[in-house]
Amino acid sequence: MSEQNRRPLPHDFHPPVPSFTVVSDDVEPGGTLKSAQVYAEGNTSPQLRWEGFPAETKSFAVTCYDPDAPTGSGFWHWVLFDIPVDVTELPAGAGSGAFEGLPEGVVHVRNDYGSRDFGGAAPPPGDGSHRYVFTVYAVDAEKLGPDADASPAVVGFNLRFHTLARAQLIGEYENPAAG
Repeated sequence: MSEQNRRPLPHDFHPPVPSFTVVSDDVEPGGTLKSAQVYAEGNTSPQLRWEGFPAETKSFAVTCYDPDAPTGSGFWHWVLFDIPVDVTELPAGAGSGAFEGLPEGVVHVRNDYGSRDFGGAAPPPGDGSHRYVFTVYAVDAEKLGPDADASPAVVGFNLRFHTLARAQLIGEYENPAAG
């Protein structure tokens, strides 16, 4: 996908908010995702850690979104929220269906694969490089509001009104054309 054809990021349509820092042992900013984060290979959510968020933060939400998916609406790979404010790191694999490494009460909604977990990168062969935007939101409430049956769009709607600050980390992945 050429640079000029890349689609906007989901929070480009939200009011501007301050930023803070998110880093990962598994995703290098602007780098290629490791096989562990690819759907057909490891399908493992990356380790993430964040700092520098506003003092009034009451909880966090984490998403992974591919704005370059050929759907007209992008593709949600991971959506979780109601992460307690004292949790500032998720271990690799926390997005598995077993929810290991996640504190009790964290809500996982269905991704666009239809499952409540992390779904790795899987762009169509030959579609070019896709961006995978890992975003951590500092939220002004302990509970965002939606439940586990909400869609990523409903979660995004609620985040639009409850985000104090946002941190993002973008990795890329390309599935070369066959042959």
